[in-house]
Amino acid sequence: MARVGLTAERLTQAGAELADEVGFDQVTVSALARRFDVKVASLYSHVRNSQDLRTRIALLALAELADRAADALAGRSGKDALTALANVYRDYAREHPGRYAAAQLRLDPQTAAASAGVRHAQMTRALLRGYDLTEPDQTHAVRLLGSVFHGYVSLELGGGFSHSAPDTDVTWIRVLDALDTLLRNWPPPPTEPQG
Repeated sequence: MARVGLTAERLTQAGAELADEVGFDQVTVSALARRFDVKVASLYSHVRNSQDLRTRIALLALAELADRAADALAGRSGKDALTALANVYRDYAREHPGRYAAAQLRLDPQTAAASAGVRHAQMTRALLRGYDLTEPDQTHAVRLLGSVFHGYVSLELGGGFSHSAPDTDVTWIRVLDALDTLLRNWPPPPTEPQG
């Protein structure tokens, strides 16, 4: 019989909080059972296993991030939109490091297609319309922005910039300036060498 008060949603939220406290890699059904002071078996009527729990946390994180991004992007375009989106990812990672890590979880194609990850891609593509990019350059730019945002944030969270000057906030601003300049001056595709 399921313990009164435990639901998949409540367990997902508690798992997300646990991820922020101890790291996403440490979140398991066993760790969550200890948090609620219940037997592990009592959670299996709500989540199938630790992978199911981790997927649920990833979906929660993606949805939270998408909601924040949508709010931040409303009415913005160009560099203003680029900066707003970048800051959403960076701020969320600082506030919720475990959830941010969860948002990077590789999902199966069906789950990914039904997730808020699709909204992230749509918002990024909408932002890029302000830079007048067409396909396939738009896809290249989406990948570039994701790589820079997530790479910088991951390195910063991991302490990769903590032993050098200037301050990471100064570098972040310069990185966003450089991205804006690149997007406004996107290079043409390489020409095929004549043989």
